[in-house]
Amino acid sequence: MDVISAARQLGEALQADPAYVRFAKAMIDSEKDTDLQDKIGKFNIARMNLDNELSKDEKDEVKVKMMNEELRALYNDIMANASMVEFNEARAAVDKILADVNTIISMCAQGADPKTCEISNCTHDCSTCGGCH
Repeated sequence: MDVISAARQLGEALQADPAYVRFAKAMIDSEKDTDLQDKIGKFNIARMNLDNELSKDEKDEVKVKMMNEELRALYNDIMANASMVEFNEARAAVDKILADVNTIISMCAQGADPKTCEISNCTHDCSTCGGCH
């Protein structure tokens, strides 16, 4: 088996993983959530309006402040939406799998034994650590 074939098999395994299945469902559910999509649309319009105001030579600082506040409120509403919360949590789980796979592949490319190389959860921020490896 060549490397590309193995990567395709890995892609199949990823898509069969429960974390990916959850992510795919969360993506569909968030796209079908009309309340969420409405808020995202309003957010995008508010961001364009703010960008337009900021691009003016003479900005109305009061207007900019109000637009920023509106943008923050819309963002908070979006991030608090149940569909968005589920989407972000599911995406984080898939991102973790992808990071772990990338770590293993990178270690193997540096000569590590694919059967025994370990994934480290080190964040390189000792304040988050419960002890070294």
